[in-house]
Amino acid sequence: MLVQATNKPRQASARSGSVHLFNRAKAVFPDGTTRVTVERDPSPIYARRGEGAYLVDVDGNRFLDLNNNFTTLIHGHGFAPVSEVVAGLLNSGTCFANPTEHEIGLAELLTARIPAMERVRFVNSGTEAVMFAIKAARAFTGRPAIARIEGAYHGAYDWAEAGQSVSPGISGWDQFPVAIPAYRGAPRSVIDDVHLLRFNDADGLERRLSAVRDRVACVLIDPMPSRAGLMSPEPAFVAALSETATKYGILIVADEVLNLRQGYAGASERYGLKPDLITAGKIIGGGFPIGAIGGREEVMRVFGAEDVRPLLPQGGTFSANPISMAAGRVAMEALTPTVFDRLEAMGDRVRDGLRASIVRRDASLSVTGAASLFRIHPTRMAPTEYRDAYLRAEGAGLMRRLSRHFLESGIVLPYGAAACLSTAMVESDIERVLSAFDDFLDTEIQSGKECAQ
Repeated sequence: MLVQATNKPRQASARSGSVHLFNRAKAVFPDGTTRVTVERDPSPIYARRGEGAYLVDVDGNRFLDLNNNFTTLIHGHGFAPVSEVVAGLLNSGTCFANPTEHEIGLAELLTARIPAMERVRFVNSGTEAVMFAIKAARAFTGRPAIARIEGAYHGAYDWAEAGQSVSPGISGWDQFPVAIPAYRGAPRSVIDDVHLLRFNDADGLERRLSAVRDRVACVLIDPMPSRAGLMSPEPAFVAALSETATKYGILIVADEVLNLRQGYAGASERYGLKPDLITAGKIIGGGFPIGAIGGREEVMRVFGAEDVRPLLPQGGTFSANPISMAAGRVAMEALTPTVFDRLEAMGDRVRDGLRASIVRRDASLSVTGAASLFRIHPTRMAPTEYRDAYLRAEGAGLMRRLSRHFLESGIVLPYGAAACLSTAMVESDIERVLSAFDDFLDTEIQSGKECAQ
């Protein structure tokens, strides 16, 4: 029987149900989980249900959720309009080989709202969306290689993930390090065709792209790369990217799978970036699997198959399934400009409150982010590129203590990634986050740990 859910801090001993399930899982999964991104410290928290801004685990512990399935659930858990439309569809069929009106509805919404998305194709995940965007850039330009920002995360396609785990070598950082495979046995040809750029390095970007201009099909960029530090792009960098890409006939692919939540028209529009292709996912599915590739009509023609074989064939058994399409449409319809303004105001309140706490204690921490996203860093100066945000051993230890403290305070704070707010949150939830952070800083200072130095 589920015990009464509580907001009180719970120690690891109160998570016996999760420990039991993890022990069962280790008998059937390679490491006890089905996603490498599942946090375990030392065991995962197994969810029973979600209630708006809160997650309830199998032991009845109730947590304010700042993860929201890696920023997907912008309306929190159990959003009623999504639940109602999905319940109404289940008896009508969940997937077909045929198209349905639902996919047109979501496509009309996205193309009307996002300037860069003149045409769109649906897939099943952010990884798929990025993969097909890269393939589309190759098909359009006839070039095989890509350039991408070092340290950024773009899913699990070989070329998209090469370079996401670079780290300082024996003598520190090279000006432009070589991309490294994401896993053992990756073909060497992948690395040969992935060229790394440094975020916010306008001068270096032009030099790097000019050296490989005849082979690079696209620059893959998250306008605010979460895994690489959640930093804002500097206007000079955005301008240099647009100018250089145009000069060499290189397409810009904006990966907004995560950062579409930055505004009514997304992150590229927010920062003045004008991509040729744009990928979306997460919030556009209303909590169901989804991905989308959009872009200029001219470029998107590579997917066309009217009378001849397309330059880029793209299918998918569950692509554009009616459940994801309908859920995504009602979730996105609820995200009006007014709702985005409220999310932004809450985000400002959190970021300003965290920074004020840091200043009051002269702590060696900083905060980055925008809109409904924030990230705390174990550095006195807020990072402006991945190299500044790279977690070394001492910083990793501090961030692990921070996540544990929040968990014991009844809050799920992602480790080493973006935290996010949801429309289900209220002012008392914001106060709870700031109070937990204050308590953490006081505890660190009393114990003489790194953040007080």
